[in-house]
Amino acid sequence: MPALALLTAALLTACGAITGSTARDASTPAAPRTAVPPTATAPPAAGAPGKTAAGDRAAGNATPGTGAPGVGSTSQGRTDTGTHPDTPVPFGGLGPRTLALIPENARQAVVVTGRGPDANRSEAVLYRRTASGWKAGTAWPARNALNGWTDDHVAGDLRSPIGVFTLSDAGGLLPDPGTRLPYDESPGFSIEGTGFVGEPLSGSFDYVVAIDYNRVPGTSPLDRTRPLGADRGGGIWLHVDHDGPTQGCVSLEEAHMRQLLLALDPDQHPVVVMGDAGSLSR
Repeated sequence: MPALALLTAALLTACGAITGSTARDASTPAAPRTAVPPTATAPPAAGAPGKTAAGDRAAGNATPGTGAPGVGSTSQGRTDTGTHPDTPVPFGGLGPRTLALIPENARQAVVVTGRGPDANRSEAVLYRRTASGWKAGTAWPARNALNGWTDDHVAGDLRSPIGVFTLSDAGGLLPDPGTRLPYDESPGFSIEGTGFVGEPLSGSFDYVVAIDYNRVPGTSPLDRTRPLGADRGGGIWLHVDHDGPTQGCVSLEEAHMRQLLLALDPDQHPVVVMGDAGSLSR
C-alpha cells in the first residue's frame, strides 16, 4: 500500500469514521487540556436514532435558527434576535458548575448548545470576555454526534463529550486562511465516503480546530496520542459541516469555520463549552 494511503488510513478522526466512510478515526486523537478537566463522553449508544422527519423533531434535531444568542431562550442556548452582538447578555445559559470550569484567563469561548441530550442539532456562539462581561457574537447552526451528548465519552458511543475544553491547534486540507492558531495543512485531512444519512464526507476536514479532549495540546490535530487511553475516544474536532450528524465532533458551515479560524486568538486562551442545554445549565 502506498505510504500516503497508509498515512490517510491511520490519521482519520473520530468524525472521520462515519458510516460508509473510507476514513477511520481521522483527526488525531485529542487529549484533555490539563488546565481544563474534560467531562468525557458516555457509554456506547445502542444504535442510531430513526431518521424520519417526525423523529428528528421529537429528538430536537430540526434545523436550528441562526439568530444572535442571548436572553430570549436560554434553555435552547439562544437569545432574542434583536440583541446587539456587543451587548452583554446572560452567558449562553451556562450554570455555575459549567462556569466554574472556564479558566480565568480565557477571553474567548465558543459555546455549543445542543437541543437535547439525544439530539444531534446544536447552535454555536463565539463569546468574548470584556471588562463589562461576556459579549455574544452571531449564532451559527451546528451539528454534533449522531446520538447526542454524554458526560462520560467512550470510543464508539456516537456521542459528543460534554465539558469545557481548550482550543489550541488547527489544520486542514486547505491552506491556512489566516488563523493565529498553529495550522497544519496536510493531505492527512482528506476523507471520502458517505455519512449516516448518505451525505458525502469529502471536504469535511478542509478546516478543523482540535478540541483538547484526550489529546496533547500543541500538536497537529492529526496527532494520535491519547493520554486517557484509546478507549476514551479522541479526534474530537470542530470541522466543516457535511449535512449530517458526526461521530463525536461539532461541525459548522464552511464559511463559519473560516470566520472562527480568523477570530480565534491563542493570546485570548480560547475554549469551547459544549453540551446539551440542560447539562450546560448545571
